[in-house]
Amino acid sequence: MPDSRSPVARQVREFLDAHPPLGDALRAGVANYAAMGRRVADELGVRQLDAVVAACRRYPRGRGESYGEAAVRRVLRKSRIESRSKVAAVTVQLGTDVLQRLGDVVEELLDENLLCRVIQVSRGTVILVDEDSVARVTRTLREGHVVRVRRGLVEVAVTSPESIEETPGLLRLLSGLLATQAINIVEALSCYTDTIFLLDEKDLSAAISTLAKALG
Repeated sequence: MPDSRSPVARQVREFLDAHPPLGDALRAGVANYAAMGRRVADELGVRQLDAVVAACRRYPRGRGESYGEAAVRRVLRKSRIESRSKVAAVTVQLGTDVLQRLGDVVEELLDENLLCRVIQVSRGTVILVDEDSVARVTRTLREGHVVRVRRGLVEVAVTSPESIEETPGLLRLLSGLLATQAINIVEALSCYTDTIFLLDEKDLSAAISTLAKALG
């Protein structure tokens, strides 16, 4: 096994340092060393696959935790995962008229304790609702107001203690871990104690498995 002074080990360490999600996956113990080694070797153009895999195995040892990772780990140990299926994302045009029309239906859904998250973005508004509520949202709007309706989504939320508000790095760590598993994040937001990911339905099982390992 090469030591940290070898050229290959140094290349691997520098590559992983420059790609935090990959390094985080190794530290969290959710990465497959052989798969990670093949990816890193391919990115670096290095033929010595065994040396690259060995360097990946050595990477977490004695390297310390960056970006306040120790604090994030403490919070994660007190967190829990919740999921919701059959979620839809309704994207609508930007405008006060649109928001005014949405007001009543948003209030109704919240009164009925149904899912309704309204996210303002630079070019419009995204409303996250149960699939059964899509028609209630779209029928309140004029033709042309709705940009897109995306169904077949799931919501995965990591609920943490209130101390998460003073602990930077949780969203970065969790999104990086999902990325290492090739899980596409449709939407992500961090509000109060919740870190929420909107994903394709097919990725639910892999996402929960990955996040559960991070929670320890």
